Amino acid sequence: MNNISEQHQKTNKRLLIVDDDKQIRELLVFDIESSGYNVDFATDGLEGLQKALENNYDLILLDVMMPKMNGYDVCKNIRIAKPNTPILMLTAKGTIEDKTEGFDCGADDYLIKPFEIQEVLLRIRALLRRGNNAETKNSKEILRAGDIEILPDSLETVVLDKKIKLTPTEFEILYCLMQHINTPVTLATLLNEVWGYDSDEDVRMVRVHVGGLRQKIEQNTRNPKYLHTVVNVGYKLTPFGKFEC
Repeated sequence: MNNISEQHQKTNKRLLIVDDDKQIRELLVFDIESSGYNVDFATDGLEGLQKALENNYDLILLDVMMPKMNGYDVCKNIRIAKPNTPILMLTAKGTIEDKTEGFDCGADDYLIKPFEIQEVLLRIRALLRRGNNAETKNSKEILRAGDIEILPDSLETVVLDKKIKLTPTEFEILYCLMQHINTPVTLATLLNEVWGYDSDEDVRMVRVHVGGLRQKIEQNTRNPKYLHTVVNVGYKLTPFGKFEC
């Protein structure tokens, strides 16, 4: 049995689980509540979307294949209305195309079924920690370098006077790269600083999110001006538009 005092140490964090599989849903509710979180649940996509829009959750765990509305559509609608709410997808759809679709819909993380509950709890803690870190940043802080300006209070960036809305994950990646201007940042560093853990299997996740960020800040993604891939290393941000290998 886990440490009992740890199990009963409640937090004020409120989570929503959206999954039509009764056995998986009840397992998640039990283990996540036992870890100290407050948990609501929904049994189909439409109910999940309604609850997500009507309440304020610190994190949402979302299945994909559900009746009434699939998880991708739920995620899209939540992201429009609640752009800062972390979303963790839990699904049996595990191809790179499935993951890419999930991230394109606005998911922050993606875990394939069957999963170990400890891995779920790890991902939850990492996403919540990222949210806490964002809250502790000075809401008036503006980081500027060259053509790029980022606004932590609104999860926006300004590129050549054009304001662009980012997902929480895209923003955290850009924020990390802004701390290392003109310096290659490894994939492991991005995983640790943005997600809070390092796993070889999640390298694809980083690449998908970086691709989404690049689509938003670059005029030509095939010949990027700012966000460059450094082969066998990671990524490099050149906000002044000059790239040297």
